[in-house]
Amino acid sequence: MIIETIRTRMADPAARTRLLIGLAVVACGVAAPSLVSSYSLTLLARFLAYSILALGIGLIWGQGGVLSLGQGVFFGLGGYMLAMHLKLAGHAANDLPDFMVWSGIATLPLAWVPFRSALVSVIAVIAVPSLVAAAFSWLVFRRRVGGVYFALITQALALAFSTLLVSQQSLTGGFNGLTNFSRLFGFSTNSNGFGVGLYYVTLGSTIASYLLLRWLMASRFGTVLRATRDGENRVRFLGYDPTPYKVLAFTIAGMLAGLAGALFTLAAGVISPSMVGVIPSIEMVVWVAVGGRGALWGAVAGTLLVNFAKDEISSALPSAWLYALGLMFVLVVTLLPEGIAGFVQLRGPAAGWRRLGLALPRPRNAE
Repeated sequence: MIIETIRTRMADPAARTRLLIGLAVVACGVAAPSLVSSYSLTLLARFLAYSILALGIGLIWGQGGVLSLGQGVFFGLGGYMLAMHLKLAGHAANDLPDFMVWSGIATLPLAWVPFRSALVSVIAVIAVPSLVAAAFSWLVFRRRVGGVYFALITQALALAFSTLLVSQQSLTGGFNGLTNFSRLFGFSTNSNGFGVGLYYVTLGSTIASYLLLRWLMASRFGTVLRATRDGENRVRFLGYDPTPYKVLAFTIAGMLAGLAGALFTLAAGVISPSMVGVIPSIEMVVWVAVGGRGALWGAVAGTLLVNFAKDEISSALPSAWLYALGLMFVLVVTLLPEGIAGFVQLRGPAAGWRRLGLALPRPRNAE
């Protein structure tokens, strides 16, 4: 049946074109280590990690209609879960991380003890953000909180989380966060081979996350989730309870954010409160808005585009990036409300110009 489905889709010229473009993009990604410098490869690994998080936002916002301004929380949870092990792996068994020594702590805090194990840390990267996202979304969605109220609650959650990280200097490193990692699974994190391997793991995780969400959206779950986005009360009238579908979508988004946080921490070599608060969480939504929240590939494209633009603009004009980001968001909202993906999916250049409101008026005698 799978082979027959593939044959049917390949018979469609549009589907065949999309498949060929996708394969070409993947091939470029696989060849990237031999095409770009080590610095550019590290940047690409970071931005691909961001793309995994953006896919989760595309799921809950684009497909589920639920705007979350707190995805930085789950990104941070995943990053800190791995960073705690990385910090301990670089020290002898009885040594403490430097910030704990500066804070006057004599013994390793109980919360840190399980993270001596790399396996526990890897499991926590997935489990902790997923459980927190599931518990939070269940408490909120079962009370039918949605719309702008849900967005404000998640924003408050991001603010509270970043404040907690800063205030617990002796446990989290405070403003500076966790950095100076040296080993993972016995490998040096500073070697060039580790960087290439990490890039391929991140690329593979991005592709796997995309395919997972595509499969989910093609299933009954995806149909009900989109129906909930378009008319939650009608879904209830038809006998479905939207709450479990929204909770599952939010949990998956939290899991993807946690995975993204761990991969980003490895690529960047640092995780701190400044990366998980309100402003980063809003930027994450902007990435998806620019790419197009209605298409999963748009979330990835928007994330890569905005972050590479940020790197270039910040390097040339450090003070201009926030203005550029604001201008980009205004232009997208006013001219391209469906983002890059929405513009690409338009049929023909004339339709594209009309959608932007820039089409020339037709002559009166035009047929």
